[in-house]
Amino acid sequence: MSFTYMTPEMLSQRLPYSTRHIREYLKDRIFIEGYHYVRTPGGRRLLFIWERVEEVLNGDATAPDRIPLAAGGFLNA
Repeated sequence: MSFTYMTPEMLSQRLPYSTRHIREYLKDRIFIEGYHYVRTPGGRRLLFIWERVEEVLNGDATAPDRIPLAAGGFLNA
């Protein structure tokens, strides 16, 4: 399976969020490193995996190590 890798700038063009919001909020609270996004060698640049970001947008809870919470959202284990 091939994946579509996107920079935060490219992702912000598809989502209704600014690049800053993606980097500061979504990266730490919604997306899981290694599953939804990866870092390039050197660790400075982020590349998001569009197909897995799309899972979050569609409400798919099948991402690994995610525990659904009663009030909504997920706990990243």
